[in-house]
Amino acid sequence: MKGVLALLRSVRDSRRVETDGGTVEERSTVRRWLDSDIVQSAPFWFPPFLLMGFFVYAAIGWNFFLSLTSYSGFGDPDYSDLGLENYTTLLSDPQFWEATRNTVVLLVVFTVACLAIGLVLALLLDRKIRFERSFRTIYLLPFALSFIVTAQFWRWMYNVNNGIINQVIGVFGLGPYNWLGDPRLVLGAVIFALVWQFSGYTMVIYLAALRSIPTDQYEAARVDGASTIRMYWRVIIPQLRAAMVSASVTLVLFALKAFDFLYATFDGYRPRKGADILATFMVRESFGKSEWAYGSAIALVLFAVSLAVIAPYLYNQYKQGNL
Repeated sequence: MKGVLALLRSVRDSRRVETDGGTVEERSTVRRWLDSDIVQSAPFWFPPFLLMGFFVYAAIGWNFFLSLTSYSGFGDPDYSDLGLENYTTLLSDPQFWEATRNTVVLLVVFTVACLAIGLVLALLLDRKIRFERSFRTIYLLPFALSFIVTAQFWRWMYNVNNGIINQVIGVFGLGPYNWLGDPRLVLGAVIFALVWQFSGYTMVIYLAALRSIPTDQYEAARVDGASTIRMYWRVIIPQLRAAMVSASVTLVLFALKAFDFLYATFDGYRPRKGADILATFMVRESFGKSEWAYGSAIALVLFAVSLAVIAPYLYNQYKQGNL
């Protein structure tokens, strides 16, 4: 037995080399690097990394350089004379500021309305009402529709002569209103339609967060004599902050991509006055007027708005160890 142990020690010691600081394994640094998790998993993450880098981030970089040129019409862009003229032109363009104002109003009102309505629906469904699954499906169903389908549906609803909305308010002696033609009403009509589509999404997010709260917190609040409203306001709703932040970021990004809805609603990228946003303004300048460099500058502004929304959220998630 002692002979076997001595043989094992000699084999182990033969795989080591003496150094000034002591003994280390004979495996080289290169070998350890090749055995690391990042290298072993490279066949899974490296191809998507290359595709994402080329088709997304490289395209953003190329778009930035394009916005520094005076490229318009046909031909090739001239990269020998770069400047910020397109961005200075944006600052003095009244159409840009109108589109920016409409975009900000759309983002804020749409996000706040969806969060509020979704929270109310989630709190109602959390009361274990009858036919809960049926109501949950009904509320969530619009979210499954595409922007194109939703736009066609609401075009019929908003029709001046035959739309059901004008017919309903006509019972009370109101209307008819040109919801999609009046500059004072068109943006509100667009926001209302989008809220109808996405409030079910926020309801599901809130409902999932509510169901993850331990029941003993409800019981403790009732033991302390808290009413139902006070219990939700002081104990339950504060714990929905993470769900609210996550839903807010998603809603803002959906609102920035409302181009599909407006394009289908107004049969093109020229929405009625009062409903123009940065996305439609960008496409109109690029593909309608062939002002490619100017359109690229608008696209960079839209990208900056998206980055300003998503970057703090990602940083917060990283600090919390969720990324």
